Amino acid sequence: QMQLVESGGGLVQPGGSLRLSCVAVGDTFGISYTGWYRQRPGAQRELVATIISSGRTNYKDSVRSRFTISRDDAKNTVYLQMNSLQPEDTATYFCKVIALGREFWGQGTQVTVSS
Repeated sequence: QMQLVESGGGLVQPGGSLRLSCVAVGDTFGISYTGWYRQRPGAQRELVATIISSGRTNYKDSVRSRFTISRDDAKNTVYLQMNSLQPEDTATYFCKVIALGREFWGQGTQVTVSS
C-alpha cells in the first residue's frame, strides 16, 4: 500500500512563494502519474499541475507561468514550486498518484495567500 504525505503549506503574502512536497511512502512501484490538485472553499477540486513517468508536465493555464512541478525519484518526492502567489491561489492542495492503475491521495496541505 502507498501513502502520500504532503507538506509545505502555510500563510504567505501576495507575491510570495511556497514549495509543496509530496512524499510517497510504502509500496511505490509503478508510479506513472503524479498531480497536484487544489480545492477552494465552496468549489470543486481542480487540477493544478501534473507530471508523468516520461517527465512531461502539464499546468492549469492560470498557474503555468508561476508554478513548477518537479520530482526527485530517489526520494519518491514530487514538488510544486509556487511563485508570485495571489489570494486566488488560497486553497487546500492535494497530491494524487496513479500507480499500476490505482489512485492514491494525500491528506492535503493548506495554502493561504493574504496580506
